[in-house]
Amino acid sequence: MSTLGSYLHRHPRLRLAGLLSAPLLWLVVAYLGALAVLLVSAFWTVNGFTGDVVREFSLANFRTLITEEVYRNVALRSLGVATAVTVICVVIAVPMAFFMAKVASPRSRHWLVIAILTPLWASYLVKAYAWRILLANGGPVDSLLGGPGSGPGYGLVATVIVLSYLWLPYMILPIYAGLERLPDSLLEASADLGARAGRTFRSVVLPTLVPSVFAGSIFTFSLSLGDYITVQIVGGKSQLIGNLVYANIGAANNLPFAAAIATVPVLIMVIYLLAVRRSGALEEL
Repeated sequence: MSTLGSYLHRHPRLRLAGLLSAPLLWLVVAYLGALAVLLVSAFWTVNGFTGDVVREFSLANFRTLITEEVYRNVALRSLGVATAVTVICVVIAVPMAFFMAKVASPRSRHWLVIAILTPLWASYLVKAYAWRILLANGGPVDSLLGGPGSGPGYGLVATVIVLSYLWLPYMILPIYAGLERLPDSLLEASADLGARAGRTFRSVVLPTLVPSVFAGSIFTFSLSLGDYITVQIVGGKSQLIGNLVYANIGAANNLPFAAAIATVPVLIMVIYLLAVRRSGALEEL
């Protein structure tokens, strides 16, 4: 062991390779390997008579996704829900994060961070079913808004509300971290030079805020785009991409078509990441 330790000490690159071998192996096999299998199986088909998977290259699944209007509508609906959730989270998170980073005292700041993190410790299903009770016909939300039927009920609006609640911490924390790194002296210098609040926000705060917002949007957008549990619980009859994948894995037993549908959010996220990488969002994660 002493000889091995001395050898590794003289070869730092070999030592680094040994330390990274296990996590890299896990990444390649469990993550990239799963994506590769997903992509390959998306080009297979299912025999309509026997139900067996035909492992031959075919574009039939993708042709169906493009030509059938119902699948295009579901993809656009999922994209709209993910965008709406992201916008709502940004609108709520920016003032909250700014207050935490620049207005609250250092002691209060720690407690506020804990308060933001606390919902993440609760079970996803518990939070989703709690919202199902709140949004039920004649439930607390209806009573608050004027009686049975006054609230949003179950559907796309309820899905957006619940997803916004679930993923809001993932937007607040990156924005808070970015604003906390903004020196207070820059805000004071802007005020000393006669800049009003709007000019200070545009010239000083916004350049720091934009990368953090994009960093948070990577979480809120991707998590909303692929979610299917919330839609099952509060979405009513609404269908999103995740529901189609689940339906084709279960009742339809069409794994190749489910894989083809699952490549849609993957492709959308790849395009989104390529679009926002120049904003510095990836450095904020």
